[in-house]
Amino acid sequence: MAILPDASAASLHPFVVDHVEPGATVVTDAWLGYAGIKALGYSRERHSQRAVRLRGGDPYGLLPGVHRVAALAKRWLLGTHQGSVDEAHLQAYLDDFVFRFDRRTSRSRGLVVDRVLQLAVGHQPVHYQDLIVEPAPKKYPPAGRAGWGHPPSLERPPANRPWRTA
Repeated sequence: MAILPDASAASLHPFVVDHVEPGATVVTDAWLGYAGIKALGYSRERHSQRAVRLRGGDPYGLLPGVHRVAALAKRWLLGTHQGSVDEAHLQAYLDDFVFRFDRRTSRSRGLVVDRVLQLAVGHQPVHYQDLIVEPAPKKYPPAGRAGWGHPPSLERPPANRPWRTA
């Protein structure tokens, strides 16, 4: 999965070239952005959702795997992340989704953890400054309530609790 700026041919064609084996058949809907991929060395199998809908069929039945993955990704982002996904980090979230999706049928769940550990050991450490998108300090500190923080002293006068006197 990748984030594309739009669905134009200028965005779709480089994605297809980078992610699809040359000479493969690309199964698409009738979107015009895919027009011209034959010139790039691919054959195209086109399914028109509009034509299926006009015939009274289910347009989502044409590419069920694509619709299922898109629906699961949306549900995962809205459920797990409560819809609070920063656009700058969206690609990292999608990479995480793909990692989990590809291993969903693993017979040994321990191998998933093993693979994560292998990836962690095989890469350089990631620091907090590497994770944040805007590492520069904010121009204005976040607004908070006045008086919050540590009290000037922890010494307090005794509370007036007559039932506790001996």
